[in-house]
Amino acid sequence: MNFSAIAAIIIVSSAVAATAQMPVKAISRPKITGISHLAVYTSDPAAADRFYRTTVGAVRLPDPESPKGVRYALSTTQFIEVLPLPPSAGINRLDHIAYNTDDADGLRKYLAAKAYKTPSVVQRGADGSRWFTVLDPEGNKVEFFELPRLPQVVVAPNAIGSHIIHAGMLVHNRAVEDTFYRDLLGFRPYWYGGMVEGRVDWVSQQTPDSHDWLEYMLNAKPDISAHDLGVLDHFSIGEVSVDDAFKTLKDGNRLAGVEAQDHTQMGKDGKGQFNFYDPDGVRVELMNIHATEKPCCSAFTADDPGE
Repeated sequence: MNFSAIAAIIIVSSAVAATAQMPVKAISRPKITGISHLAVYTSDPAAADRFYRTTVGAVRLPDPESPKGVRYALSTTQFIEVLPLPPSAGINRLDHIAYNTDDADGLRKYLAAKAYKTPSVVQRGADGSRWFTVLDPEGNKVEFFELPRLPQVVVAPNAIGSHIIHAGMLVHNRAVEDTFYRDLLGFRPYWYGGMVEGRVDWVSQQTPDSHDWLEYMLNAKPDISAHDLGVLDHFSIGEVSVDDAFKTLKDGNRLAGVEAQDHTQMGKDGKGQFNFYDPDGVRVELMNIHATEKPCCSAFTADDPGE
């Protein structure tokens, strides 16, 4: 072998070795900018329509994600998606919780790079929206949703509130779920509490790039009923004054025929609350954006959501 050939081999080998030693550029996580929507099942689409349009006051829209679904929008960026009840649903009425992101495909690639099971591509809606769905460690369906570049502006003048400030779901193992929401996605602690001293029943963590939060609903009975599951799997609409919102619903006869409390109450987190239920038992919670009393159990560790 001549000198030139040996020199070429040395140069190539050195380049390969140098490349192997170069750090692999980490994939950064795109922003997760709050709650996008909840998708719930209905066994009675007409009753659900009356509830979400009249009681909640949302605007009915077509559903680019599912031709059989309907969206009930509270604002341009948040809505409730109502889907036909599938035969396999059992007592469950929650299909998925969705979070807004500024880059759905980038977030999919981020999760894939972390060895999390993801679909091979994002889905695209006729309106230009993009999304993908994964299962969290307990098998709950989680969607990450990117709004279209020019979203349809939604004005919902009759909505009882325009901001879904949190969503809750049944969780069996807090530590296991934390490996996904906190360790992998970067959700941040907000508050925790319980019905009795020394027991944690609710754990709230805000999304990485907003003050909306996910609430773990813990300590459910193994033989949970459909009604109790509907209490746990819920969404919350923020209010400046829950008392005023309750009066609006009562005075407008918007609670007629609706399962609901007959009064507002103070939550363990020091925020006023009022609970009512859609026709299939999904709980809708009105909650004061800011606490007016000292919370039990723990202090808030992040700012409240905006109004």
